[in-house]
Amino acid sequence: MWTLPGARRALGPAGVGATVLRRREFLRAAGAGVLAGTGALAFGGCGRAGGGPDGDLRIVLANHVWSTAIRKRIGEFEDVTHRRVLVSTMTADQLSSTYNVKLNASAPDVDVMMYRPLQEQLLFARNGWLADLTDRVGADAEYAWPDMQASVRERVTTEGRVFGVPIVTERPTLYYRRDLVPDGRPPATLEELFQTALRLHDPAAGLTGFAGRGQRNGAVSMFSSYLYSFGGDFIVDGRSGIAAPEAIAAYEYYGRLLREAGPLGVSNMSLEQITPIFAQGKAAFAIDADAVYRNFVDPATSLVGDRTGFAAFPAGPAGSRPFNIPSWGLAINAFSERRDAAWEFLRWATSPTTVLAQQRDGVPGARTSAWQDANALAAFPPDLAASMAAGSATGVPRDRPDVVQVGRARDIVGRPMVAAILGEDVAAEARDASSELEDFLARDARQRRI
Repeated sequence: MWTLPGARRALGPAGVGATVLRRREFLRAAGAGVLAGTGALAFGGCGRAGGGPDGDLRIVLANHVWSTAIRKRIGEFEDVTHRRVLVSTMTADQLSSTYNVKLNASAPDVDVMMYRPLQEQLLFARNGWLADLTDRVGADAEYAWPDMQASVRERVTTEGRVFGVPIVTERPTLYYRRDLVPDGRPPATLEELFQTALRLHDPAAGLTGFAGRGQRNGAVSMFSSYLYSFGGDFIVDGRSGIAAPEAIAAYEYYGRLLREAGPLGVSNMSLEQITPIFAQGKAAFAIDADAVYRNFVDPATSLVGDRTGFAAFPAGPAGSRPFNIPSWGLAINAFSERRDAAWEFLRWATSPTTVLAQQRDGVPGARTSAWQDANALAAFPPDLAASMAAGSATGVPRDRPDVVQVGRARDIVGRPMVAAILGEDVAAEARDASSELEDFLARDARQRRI
Protein backbone atom coordinates (compact mmCIF):
# COMPACT_ATOMS: atom_id res chain seq x y z
CA MET A 1 0.00 0.00 0.00
CA TRP A 2 1.38 3.39 -0.99
CA THR A 3 1.73 5.79 1.95
CA LEU A 4 2.60 9.41 2.54
CA PRO A 5 5.92 9.89 4.31
CA GLY A 6 5.32 11.10 7.83
CA ALA A 7 1.60 10.31 7.66
CA ARG A 8 -0.46 11.28 10.69
CA ARG A 9 2.01 13.87 11.88
CA ALA A 10 0.47 17.21 12.74
CA LEU A 11 1.22 19.73 10.04
CA GLY A 12 -1.33 22.33 11.03
CA PRO A 13 -0.60 25.73 12.56
CA ALA A 14 0.91 25.52 16.05
CA GLY A 15 1.72 21.83 15.60
CA VAL A 16 0.68 19.83 18.69
CA GLY A 17 -2.86 20.51 19.78
CA ALA A 18 -3.79 22.30 16.55
CA THR A 19 -7.42 21.88 15.54
CA VAL A 20 -7.69 20.06 12.21
CA LEU A 21 -10.83 20.54 10.13
CA ARG A 22 -11.78 17.60 7.99
CA ARG A 23 -12.68 18.48 4.42
CA ARG A 24 -16.43 18.03 4.91
CA GLU A 25 -16.41 20.31 7.95
CA PHE A 26 -14.30 22.83 6.11
CA LEU A 27 -16.53 22.94 3.05
CA ARG A 28 -19.45 23.77 5.31
CA ALA A 29 -17.48 26.71 6.63
CA ALA A 30 -18.16 28.86 3.59
CA GLY A 31 -16.54 31.85 5.19
CA ALA A 32 -13.18 30.07 5.13
CA GLY A 33 -12.87 30.85 1.45
CA VAL A 34 -13.17 27.56 -0.42
CA LEU A 35 -14.55 28.58 -3.79
CA ALA A 36 -14.11 25.31 -5.69
CA GLY A 37 -16.12 25.45 -8.88
CA THR A 38 -16.87 29.17 -8.68
CA GLY A 39 -14.20 30.26 -11.13
CA ALA A 40 -12.79 32.71 -8.58
CA LEU A 41 -9.66 32.66 -6.44
CA ALA A 42 -9.99 32.82 -2.71
CA PHE A 43 -6.52 34.28 -2.35
CA GLY A 44 -5.52 37.73 -1.29
CA GLY A 45 -3.36 40.15 -3.21
CA CYS A 46 0.17 39.56 -4.41
CA GLY A 47 1.84 40.43 -1.11
CA ARG A 48 4.03 38.21 1.02
CA ALA A 49 1.25 36.92 3.29
CA GLY A 50 1.55 33.29 2.25
CA GLY A 51 0.73 31.84 5.68
CA GLY A 52 4.13 30.30 6.38
CA PRO A 53 5.19 26.63 6.18
CA ASP A 54 2.34 25.47 8.46
CA GLY A 55 -0.41 27.35 6.63
CA ASP A 56 -3.27 25.90 4.62
CA LEU A 57 -2.28 24.26 1.36
CA ARG A 58 -3.68 26.28 -1.54
CA ILE A 59 -4.39 24.44 -4.76
CA VAL A 60 -5.59 25.91 -8.06
CA LEU A 61 -7.27 23.56 -10.54
CA ALA A 62 -8.79 23.88 -13.98
CA ASN A 63 -12.40 22.98 -14.71
CA HIS A 64 -11.68 19.42 -15.85
CA VAL A 65 -12.83 15.86 -15.25
CA TRP A 66 -9.58 15.14 -13.38
CA SER A 67 -10.26 18.03 -11.00
CA THR A 68 -13.79 16.81 -10.30
CA ALA A 69 -12.49 13.32 -9.51
CA ILE A 70 -9.58 14.39 -7.30
CA ARG A 71 -11.69 16.82 -5.28
CA LYS A 72 -13.78 13.86 -4.12
CA ARG A 73 -10.63 12.34 -2.62
CA ILE A 74 -8.93 15.37 -1.09
CA GLY A 75 -10.41 14.47 2.29
CA GLU A 76 -8.15 11.40 2.25
CA PHE A 77 -5.10 13.63 1.94
CA GLU A 78 -6.31 15.93 4.70
CA ASP A 79 -6.89 12.97 7.01
CA VAL A 80 -3.33 11.61 6.72
CA THR A 81 -1.51 14.95 6.72
CA HIS A 82 -3.68 16.91 9.17
CA ARG A 83 -3.43 19.87 6.84
CA ARG A 84 -6.38 21.84 5.53
CA VAL A 85 -6.59 22.13 1.75
CA LEU A 86 -8.14 25.13 -0.02
CA VAL A 87 -9.20 24.45 -3.59
CA SER A 88 -10.09 26.99 -6.30
CA THR A 89 -11.14 26.08 -9.83
CA MET A 90 -11.43 28.15 -13.00
CA THR A 91 -11.27 27.93 -16.77
CA ALA A 92 -7.99 27.34 -18.56
CA ASP A 93 -7.81 30.94 -19.76
CA GLN A 94 -8.51 32.28 -16.27
CA LEU A 95 -5.85 29.96 -14.92
CA SER A 96 -3.16 31.28 -17.28
CA SER A 97 -4.05 34.89 -16.55
CA THR A 98 -3.95 34.28 -12.81
CA TYR A 99 -0.58 32.57 -12.97
CA ASN A 100 0.94 35.31 -15.09
CA VAL A 101 -0.17 37.99 -12.62
CA LYS A 102 0.65 36.19 -9.38
CA LEU A 103 3.89 34.49 -10.39
CA ASN A 104 5.24 37.59 -12.08
CA ALA A 105 4.81 39.25 -8.68
CA SER A 106 6.51 36.32 -6.86
CA ALA A 107 3.31 35.77 -4.89
CA PRO A 108 3.44 32.85 -2.41
CA ASP A 109 -0.31 32.37 -2.08
CA VAL A 110 -0.56 29.55 -4.62
CA ASP A 111 1.15 26.29 -3.67
CA VAL A 112 0.03 23.62 -6.13
CA MET A 113 -0.71 24.65 -9.71
CA MET A 114 -2.61 22.67 -12.32
CA TYR A 115 -1.04 23.71 -15.62
CA ARG A 116 -0.63 22.70 -19.27
CA PRO A 117 2.89 21.33 -19.88
CA LEU A 118 2.79 21.96 -23.62
CA GLN A 119 1.36 25.44 -23.25
CA GLU A 120 3.15 26.90 -20.25
CA GLN A 121 6.14 24.87 -19.10
CA LEU A 122 8.89 26.44 -21.22
CA LEU A 123 7.81 29.96 -20.32
CA PHE A 124 7.20 29.28 -16.64
CA ALA A 125 10.45 27.34 -16.21
CA ARG A 126 12.46 30.03 -18.00
CA ASN A 127 10.93 32.66 -15.72
CA GLY A 128 11.85 30.68 -12.60
CA TRP A 129 8.22 30.24 -11.56
CA LEU A 130 8.23 26.44 -11.12
CA ALA A 131 9.97 24.51 -8.37
CA ASP A 132 12.52 21.96 -9.62
CA LEU A 133 11.15 18.47 -8.88
CA THR A 134 14.02 16.45 -10.36
CA ASP A 135 15.44 15.20 -7.06
CA ARG A 136 12.02 14.61 -5.55
CA VAL A 137 10.73 12.34 -8.34
CA GLY A 138 14.06 10.58 -8.79
CA ALA A 139 14.84 9.76 -5.16
CA ASP A 140 11.56 8.06 -4.27
CA ALA A 141 11.38 4.42 -5.36
CA GLU A 142 7.86 4.01 -3.98
CA TYR A 143 6.65 6.90 -6.12
CA ALA A 144 7.87 4.99 -9.21
CA TRP A 145 8.65 7.85 -11.61
CA PRO A 146 9.64 5.40 -14.42
CA ASP A 147 6.04 4.11 -14.31
CA MET A 148 4.96 7.40 -15.89
CA GLN A 149 4.77 6.98 -19.66
CA ALA A 150 8.05 7.96 -21.33
CA SER A 151 6.49 10.49 -23.71
CA VAL A 152 4.68 12.34 -20.93
CA ARG A 153 7.79 12.39 -18.71
CA GLU A 154 9.53 14.07 -21.63
CA ARG A 155 6.89 16.82 -21.81
CA VAL A 156 7.35 17.86 -18.16
CA THR A 157 11.15 17.91 -18.47
CA THR A 158 13.05 21.00 -19.64
CA GLU A 159 16.82 20.96 -20.12
CA GLY A 160 17.05 17.76 -18.12
CA ARG A 161 15.08 19.07 -15.15
CA VAL A 162 11.59 17.99 -14.10
CA PHE A 163 9.23 20.89 -13.40
CA GLY A 164 5.87 19.14 -13.23
CA VAL A 165 4.06 15.84 -12.90
CA PRO A 166 1.56 14.71 -15.57
CA ILE A 167 -1.95 13.96 -14.32
CA VAL A 168 -4.08 13.22 -17.36
CA THR A 169 -3.39 12.12 -20.91
CA GLU A 170 -5.55 12.58 -23.93
CA ARG A 171 -5.83 11.82 -27.60
CA PRO A 172 -8.46 12.80 -30.13
CA THR A 173 -11.22 10.30 -30.68
CA LEU A 174 -13.94 10.17 -33.32
CA TYR A 175 -17.37 10.52 -31.72
CA TYR A 176 -20.11 9.27 -34.03
CA ARG A 177 -23.81 8.49 -34.06
CA ARG A 178 -24.14 4.73 -34.41
CA ASP A 179 -27.74 5.10 -35.60
CA LEU A 180 -26.67 7.32 -38.52
CA VAL A 181 -23.55 5.51 -39.70
CA PRO A 182 -24.08 2.76 -42.33
CA ASP A 183 -23.70 -0.72 -40.82
CA GLY A 184 -22.43 0.91 -37.62
CA ARG A 185 -18.96 1.09 -39.16
CA PRO A 186 -17.21 4.41 -38.45
CA PRO A 187 -15.04 6.05 -41.12
CA ALA A 188 -11.51 4.65 -41.15
CA THR A 189 -9.98 7.42 -43.29
CA LEU A 190 -10.28 11.19 -43.38
CA GLU A 191 -11.60 11.02 -46.92
CA GLU A 192 -14.33 8.62 -45.86
CA LEU A 193 -15.15 10.88 -42.91
CA PHE A 194 -15.58 13.86 -45.22
CA GLN A 195 -17.80 12.02 -47.68
CA THR A 196 -20.02 10.52 -44.98
CA ALA A 197 -20.30 13.79 -43.03
CA LEU A 198 -21.21 15.66 -46.21
CA ARG A 199 -23.87 13.10 -47.10
CA LEU A 200 -25.47 13.29 -43.64
CA HIS A 201 -25.23 17.08 -43.43
CA ASP A 202 -28.80 18.42 -43.44
CA PRO A 203 -29.14 21.86 -41.83
CA ALA A 204 -32.82 22.05 -42.78
CA ALA A 205 -33.43 19.00 -40.58
CA GLY A 206 -31.29 20.38 -37.80
CA LEU A 207 -28.38 17.98 -38.39
CA THR A 208 -24.80 19.02 -39.13
CA GLY A 209 -22.41 16.46 -40.57
CA PHE A 210 -19.39 17.31 -38.44
CA ALA A 211 -18.76 19.40 -35.32
CA GLY A 212 -15.17 20.49 -34.74
CA ARG A 213 -13.23 23.38 -33.27
CA GLY A 214 -12.80 26.37 -35.57
CA GLN A 215 -11.52 29.11 -33.28
CA ARG A 216 -8.18 30.39 -34.57
CA ASN A 217 -6.13 29.80 -31.42
CA GLY A 218 -8.18 27.17 -29.65
CA ALA A 219 -8.55 24.83 -32.64
CA VAL A 220 -4.80 24.43 -33.23
CA SER A 221 -4.44 21.50 -30.84
CA MET A 222 -7.18 19.47 -32.57
CA PHE A 223 -5.99 20.50 -36.02
CA SER A 224 -2.53 19.12 -35.21
CA SER A 225 -3.72 15.52 -35.68
CA TYR A 226 -4.92 16.33 -39.21
CA LEU A 227 -1.61 18.03 -39.94
CA TYR A 228 0.44 15.04 -38.74
CA SER A 229 -1.83 12.57 -40.56
CA PHE A 230 -1.23 14.46 -43.81
CA GLY A 231 2.53 14.17 -43.22
CA GLY A 232 3.14 17.74 -42.07
CA ASP A 233 4.25 19.50 -38.89
CA PHE A 234 4.23 23.02 -37.49
CA ILE A 235 8.02 23.19 -37.19
CA VAL A 236 10.53 21.10 -39.14
CA ASP A 237 14.22 21.21 -38.20
CA GLY A 238 13.72 24.51 -36.45
CA ARG A 239 12.00 26.14 -39.43
CA SER A 240 8.37 26.79 -40.25
CA GLY A 241 6.59 23.82 -41.80
CA ILE A 242 3.16 25.36 -42.35
CA ALA A 243 3.70 26.31 -46.01
CA ALA A 244 4.81 22.80 -47.02
CA PRO A 245 2.49 20.99 -49.48
CA GLU A 246 1.46 18.51 -46.78
CA ALA A 247 0.49 21.31 -44.40
CA ILE A 248 -1.47 23.19 -47.05
CA ALA A 249 -3.34 19.99 -47.92
CA ALA A 250 -4.20 19.49 -44.24
CA TYR A 251 -5.42 23.08 -43.88
CA GLU A 252 -7.54 22.77 -47.01
CA TYR A 253 -9.06 19.48 -45.87
CA TYR A 254 -9.93 20.72 -42.39
CA GLY A 255 -11.36 23.97 -43.71
CA ARG A 256 -13.49 22.24 -46.29
CA LEU A 257 -14.78 19.70 -43.74
CA LEU A 258 -15.95 22.46 -41.40
CA ARG A 259 -17.12 24.78 -44.19
CA GLU A 260 -19.21 22.23 -46.07
CA ALA A 261 -20.31 19.88 -43.29
CA GLY A 262 -19.99 21.98 -40.13
CA PRO A 263 -22.41 24.17 -38.15
CA LEU A 264 -22.98 27.87 -38.76
CA GLY A 265 -20.45 30.07 -36.99
CA VAL A 266 -17.92 27.24 -36.67
CA SER A 267 -14.93 29.58 -37.07
CA ASN A 268 -15.73 30.94 -33.59
CA MET A 269 -16.32 27.58 -31.92
CA SER A 270 -14.29 25.88 -29.20
CA LEU A 271 -14.89 22.67 -27.24
CA GLU A 272 -17.51 24.41 -25.13
CA GLN A 273 -19.63 25.10 -28.22
CA ILE A 274 -19.26 21.83 -30.13
CA THR A 275 -19.91 19.52 -27.17
CA PRO A 276 -23.59 20.52 -26.74
CA ILE A 277 -24.12 20.42 -30.51
CA PHE A 278 -23.20 16.75 -30.54
CA ALA A 279 -24.77 15.94 -27.17
CA GLN A 280 -28.11 17.41 -28.27
CA GLY A 281 -28.18 15.17 -31.33
CA LYS A 282 -27.41 17.91 -33.83
CA ALA A 283 -24.21 16.41 -35.29
CA ALA A 284 -23.38 13.08 -36.87
CA PHE A 285 -19.64 13.24 -36.11
CA ALA A 286 -17.26 15.12 -33.87
CA ILE A 287 -13.56 14.79 -33.14
CA ASP A 288 -12.21 15.95 -29.81
CA ALA A 289 -10.31 14.79 -26.74
CA ASP A 290 -11.10 11.36 -25.33
CA ALA A 291 -10.50 12.61 -21.76
CA VAL A 292 -13.74 14.61 -21.89
CA TYR A 293 -15.89 11.86 -23.40
CA ARG A 294 -18.38 12.00 -20.55
CA ASN A 295 -19.34 15.52 -21.60
CA PHE A 296 -20.59 13.99 -24.87
CA VAL A 297 -22.50 11.04 -23.40
CA ASP A 298 -23.58 12.01 -19.87
CA PRO A 299 -27.30 11.08 -19.61
CA ALA A 300 -27.90 14.28 -17.64
CA THR A 301 -26.91 16.46 -20.60
CA SER A 302 -26.79 14.22 -23.68
CA LEU A 303 -29.74 13.03 -25.74
CA VAL A 304 -27.61 10.61 -27.75
CA GLY A 305 -25.28 9.08 -25.16
CA ASP A 306 -26.76 5.61 -25.71
CA ARG A 307 -26.22 5.97 -29.47
CA THR A 308 -22.67 7.35 -29.40
CA GLY A 309 -19.75 5.30 -30.64
CA PHE A 310 -16.02 5.96 -30.45
CA ALA A 311 -13.31 5.22 -32.99
CA ALA A 312 -9.64 5.90 -33.60
CA PHE A 313 -8.60 9.06 -35.41
CA PRO A 314 -9.14 8.37 -39.15
CA ALA A 315 -6.08 7.82 -41.31
CA GLY A 316 -4.81 10.48 -43.67
CA PRO A 317 -2.20 10.15 -46.45
CA ALA A 318 0.47 9.55 -43.77
CA GLY A 319 -1.69 7.21 -41.70
CA SER A 320 -3.44 7.86 -38.40
CA ARG A 321 -1.13 10.14 -36.41
CA PRO A 322 -3.12 11.79 -33.64
CA PHE A 323 -1.52 13.67 -30.79
CA ASN A 324 -0.97 11.72 -27.55
CA ILE A 325 -0.14 14.18 -24.80
CA PRO A 326 -0.20 14.97 -21.09
CA SER A 327 -2.79 17.70 -21.45
CA TRP A 328 -2.52 18.71 -17.79
CA GLY A 329 0.01 18.41 -15.00
CA LEU A 330 0.67 19.57 -11.47
CA ALA A 331 3.52 21.89 -10.53
CA ILE A 332 4.69 23.68 -7.41
CA ASN A 333 4.96 27.45 -7.21
CA ALA A 334 8.64 28.28 -6.77
CA PHE A 335 7.64 31.09 -4.38
CA SER A 336 5.46 28.90 -2.15
CA GLU A 337 6.35 28.74 1.55
CA ARG A 338 4.90 25.21 1.66
CA ARG A 339 6.88 23.46 -1.05
CA ASP A 340 7.41 20.31 1.04
CA ALA A 341 3.70 20.03 1.79
CA ALA A 342 2.91 20.79 -1.86
CA TRP A 343 5.17 17.91 -2.92
CA GLU A 344 3.33 15.60 -0.49
CA PHE A 345 0.11 16.51 -2.31
CA LEU A 346 1.65 15.88 -5.74
CA ARG A 347 3.08 12.60 -4.50
CA TRP A 348 -0.31 11.50 -3.20
CA ALA A 349 -2.41 12.78 -6.13
CA THR A 350 -0.17 11.15 -8.76
CA SER A 351 0.83 8.01 -6.84
CA PRO A 352 0.26 4.61 -8.49
CA THR A 353 -2.63 4.00 -6.08
CA THR A 354 -4.45 7.29 -6.72
CA VAL A 355 -3.90 7.24 -10.49
CA LEU A 356 -5.29 3.71 -10.66
CA ALA A 357 -8.34 4.73 -8.63
CA GLN A 358 -8.88 7.78 -10.84
CA GLN A 359 -8.54 5.70 -14.00
CA ARG A 360 -11.00 3.15 -12.69
CA ASP A 361 -13.38 6.12 -12.41
CA GLY A 362 -12.85 6.91 -16.10
CA VAL A 363 -10.07 9.52 -15.96
CA PRO A 364 -7.18 8.53 -18.31
CA GLY A 365 -3.94 8.87 -16.37
CA ALA A 366 -0.26 8.91 -17.26
CA ARG A 367 0.97 5.74 -15.53
CA THR A 368 1.73 2.61 -17.54
CA SER A 369 0.58 0.38 -14.67
CA ALA A 370 -2.90 1.91 -14.74
CA TRP A 371 -3.26 1.27 -18.47
CA GLN A 372 -2.30 -2.37 -17.86
CA ASP A 373 -5.02 -2.85 -15.24
CA ALA A 374 -8.03 -4.71 -16.61
CA ASN A 375 -10.45 -3.03 -14.21
CA ALA A 376 -9.16 0.40 -15.17
CA LEU A 377 -9.67 -0.33 -18.86
CA ALA A 378 -13.15 -1.63 -18.09
CA ALA A 379 -14.08 1.83 -16.80
CA PHE A 380 -14.21 3.06 -20.39
CA PRO A 381 -16.59 1.92 -23.12
CA PRO A 382 -14.80 -0.88 -25.03
CA ASP A 383 -14.65 1.01 -28.32
CA LEU A 384 -13.30 4.11 -26.52
CA ALA A 385 -10.60 2.01 -24.83
CA ALA A 386 -9.67 0.63 -28.25
CA SER A 387 -9.49 4.17 -29.65
CA MET A 388 -7.26 5.23 -26.76
CA ALA A 389 -4.95 2.27 -27.31
CA ALA A 390 -4.70 3.02 -31.04
CA GLY A 391 -3.92 6.69 -30.39
CA SER A 392 -1.27 5.81 -27.83
CA ALA A 393 0.41 3.43 -30.29
CA THR A 394 0.72 5.87 -33.21
CA GLY A 395 0.44 9.22 -31.46
CA VAL A 396 2.71 12.27 -31.63
CA PRO A 397 3.73 13.71 -28.21
CA ARG A 398 2.68 17.31 -28.97
CA ASP A 399 -0.40 19.12 -30.23
CA ARG A 400 0.97 22.66 -30.80
CA PRO A 401 4.24 24.37 -31.75
CA ASP A 402 6.94 23.56 -29.20
CA VAL A 403 8.02 27.10 -28.33
CA VAL A 404 8.21 29.47 -25.36
CA GLN A 405 5.50 31.91 -26.49
CA VAL A 406 2.95 29.23 -27.35
CA GLY A 407 -0.06 31.54 -27.52
CA ARG A 408 1.53 33.76 -30.14
CA ALA A 409 2.63 30.74 -32.20
CA ARG A 410 -0.88 29.30 -32.12
CA ASP A 411 -2.29 32.56 -33.44
CA ILE A 412 0.12 32.42 -36.37
CA VAL A 413 -0.38 28.78 -37.36
CA GLY A 414 -4.14 29.17 -36.92
CA ARG A 415 -4.35 31.82 -39.64
CA PRO A 416 -4.39 29.43 -42.64
CA MET A 417 -6.91 27.23 -40.85
CA VAL A 418 -9.40 30.07 -40.49
CA ALA A 419 -8.76 31.11 -44.10
CA ALA A 420 -9.60 27.55 -45.17
CA ILE A 421 -12.83 27.51 -43.17
CA LEU A 422 -13.85 30.81 -44.78
CA GLY A 423 -13.00 29.53 -48.28
CA GLU A 424 -10.12 31.95 -48.85
CA ASP A 425 -6.76 31.36 -50.60
CA VAL A 426 -5.15 28.89 -48.21
CA ALA A 427 -1.80 28.62 -49.97
CA ALA A 428 -1.27 32.39 -50.01
CA GLU A 429 -2.29 32.69 -46.35
CA ALA A 430 -0.01 29.79 -45.41
CA ARG A 431 2.99 31.37 -47.16
CA ASP A 432 2.39 34.69 -45.41
CA ALA A 433 1.85 33.02 -42.03
CA SER A 434 4.96 30.90 -42.59
CA SER A 435 7.06 34.02 -43.08
CA GLU A 436 5.64 35.43 -39.86
CA LEU A 437 6.36 32.16 -38.06
CA GLU A 438 9.98 32.19 -39.28
CA ASP A 439 10.51 35.64 -37.76
CA PHE A 440 8.81 34.51 -34.58
CA LEU A 441 10.95 31.36 -34.27
CA ALA A 442 14.15 33.40 -34.55
CA ARG A 443 13.05 35.55 -31.63
CA ASP A 444 11.64 32.66 -29.62
CA ALA A 445 14.86 30.65 -29.91
CA ARG A 446 16.70 33.36 -28.01
CA GLN A 447 14.28 32.96 -25.08
CA ARG A 448 14.41 29.20 -24.60
CA ARG A 449 17.24 28.77 -22.12
CA ILE A 450 16.36 28.70 -18.43
